[in-house]
Amino acid sequence: MSSTVFISGLGVISAIGNNVAQNLSALLSGTPGMANMQYLHSSHKDKLPVAEVKHSNRELAAMAGLPEHISRTALLSTIAATEALQGAAIPNIEKWRTGFISANSVGGMDKTEDFFIQYLNNSQSGRLRDVVNHECGAITEITADKLGVKHHISTISTACSSSANSIFLGARLIRQNKLDIVVAGGVDALTRFTLNGFNTLMILDQQFCQPFDENRRGLNLGEGAGYVVLVSEKVAQTLAEIPKIHVSGWANANDAYHQTASSPDGVGSYMAMQKALAKSGLQPSDIDYINLHGTGTQNNDSAEGAAISRLFQAPYPAMSSTKSFTGHTLGASGAIEAVYSVLAIQHGVIFPNLRFQTQINSQPFSPVTQLQQQPVKHVMSNSFGFGGNCSSLIFSKI
Repeated sequence: MSSTVFISGLGVISAIGNNVAQNLSALLSGTPGMANMQYLHSSHKDKLPVAEVKHSNRELAAMAGLPEHISRTALLSTIAATEALQGAAIPNIEKWRTGFISANSVGGMDKTEDFFIQYLNNSQSGRLRDVVNHECGAITEITADKLGVKHHISTISTACSSSANSIFLGARLIRQNKLDIVVAGGVDALTRFTLNGFNTLMILDQQFCQPFDENRRGLNLGEGAGYVVLVSEKVAQTLAEIPKIHVSGWANANDAYHQTASSPDGVGSYMAMQKALAKSGLQPSDIDYINLHGTGTQNNDSAEGAAISRLFQAPYPAMSSTKSFTGHTLGASGAIEAVYSVLAIQHGVIFPNLRFQTQINSQPFSPVTQLQQQPVKHVMSNSFGFGGNCSSLIFSKI
């Protein structure tokens, strides 16, 4: 059984850029992606800022090489997954067992919403092609077909931990010698259903969010896609440049506390982080940077902070929430932040937690507020979802 799962390619599209290079540039310059809604049609347009990808469906379709009528979710997925696979530059990829594991939580709901607006006005109107890709798996299959992946295709939907779970499932399949290559990650597009649902929970911020701040008010929703290409040691040896970063630890836990809230003492968060460390063979003091789940809600940040306080000791690792740049991209967040975690290692940087002002009273640490240049060898990335589904990934430099 192969013991090391390497990362050979990255792909991402978000509110701060169309590709890895643009996302990195925005992270380094401290440029957030939130703005007033431009592409999502909602009655909350002028009230709730969101982090949209700055392109129409027509423009995204041209970038993805897909028809314009395809769901925005599939367009975003295809763009980021294609970048990741191209960046991996794997020669003779057809000879390897290749899988595509992708997460999302909305499927093709954006198109379904358009259909029902027309249908409710006139039962004879509305195009059925707008509803055939409604379920989450259809989005995965569209991108898999575009990539030409056929050996293994899976869809994961575990709320906000979805794409983190995609990545560690891919790593497990490689370690168990089921696959040689896995394109793993996730995607979500903004929809009215999602926006209205989170607004009903009263956890959306009418200003730009302030994760891990004492005076935080809630989250900003975002959209995007992120993917990593995972390869076995055997595949890594065939590459022009052997990858230097691998997935060293992962874990999933569930505190089963509440449908939409974390347990106040962060039991699920603690278990996910602790078990990921155990799998990696690392000590808490080995972690150089924590990419926080950090949504900006009262409950989430308090629970995650309580878990970190329990597991780590002073001096605490540097930490920040990159959702202060991208908003909360839901099913895509774990994978987008996995890409950012790898970039932190590659470039020796700690990304800032934008708009942080006041340390949370109950926590003995605060996030990084300015870009820091320093060696980064081990990064923990947290993704904690509804229903208590909590996942942590650890990325390490060889």
